[in-house]
Amino acid sequence: MRIAGHDIAVCDWSLRAGDAAATVQLLGSMGLSWMQLGLGRLLEMDEASRQEEIAVLGRAGIGITAGMIGFAGEDYSTIAMIRQTGGFVPDELWEQRQQLTIRAGRLAREIRVGMLSTHVGFIPPSNHQKYPAIVSRVAEVARRLGEMDVMLLMETGQEKAEELLQFLNDVPASNVKINFDPANMILYGAGDPIEAVRILGRHIRHVHVKDAKLSDQPGVKWGEEVPFGTGQVNAKALLRVLAEVGYDGPLAIEREAGDDRAGDVQQAIAALRAAAEGG
Repeated sequence: MRIAGHDIAVCDWSLRAGDAAATVQLLGSMGLSWMQLGLGRLLEMDEASRQEEIAVLGRAGIGITAGMIGFAGEDYSTIAMIRQTGGFVPDELWEQRQQLTIRAGRLAREIRVGMLSTHVGFIPPSNHQKYPAIVSRVAEVARRLGEMDVMLLMETGQEKAEELLQFLNDVPASNVKINFDPANMILYGAGDPIEAVRILGRHIRHVHVKDAKLSDQPGVKWGEEVPFGTGQVNAKALLRVLAEVGYDGPLAIEREAGDDRAGDVQQAIAALRAAAEGG
């Protein structure tokens, strides 16, 4: 399925299908043949089980837009807590999370997926004493992934677009790019996602289709994730600005809340179609 010049995908963790066969069935029911693949579950399997899961996707002709790796111990209870516990920030978990990311990179290379997305953690201002450490850690992971011809995609979220652009300029690695999530900008109170695309456009390599509403205390309290097309991400404006910056890559629908995620994915497809047809 293509809409407005983009392959339409879904993040497999949004479907919560349980295994590759069930995921393939759900994708087929939606008319989709692309997905972003969470690699954590596969890395926990024995080799035979992992290869069978991958083979199921291959036999069904499912394309993988990018891999994704998350980390145990990340605390999303509040914005303040995820700033302390997310990604490569905690000193005591850095080595463990680095090694897991490298393992995910090896698996991505094995299944011929050239991009791996993750939340690298909260990036402090460039004049903060911890800023050089996070620059160094992201650069080291990127170096290791680069040896495998895998690109590291930082997911947008906690930082304002200008701060993230500064960080990208400071990281000495050409394979660090952006997985742009417009809803995360709203959930964290980090700024207007449409303007963020204009600022970050040349670095965007993958996009999540997700929606949200601002909290009454942006940047302090979480916003609310809602089905795409019902929040404050303007679908028409998003498609328009992505075209303006020359992005023609995949749009991967992500839904991390709600009781009818498959239904919400289908609603997102309908919202994208309506936005595209409405110009």
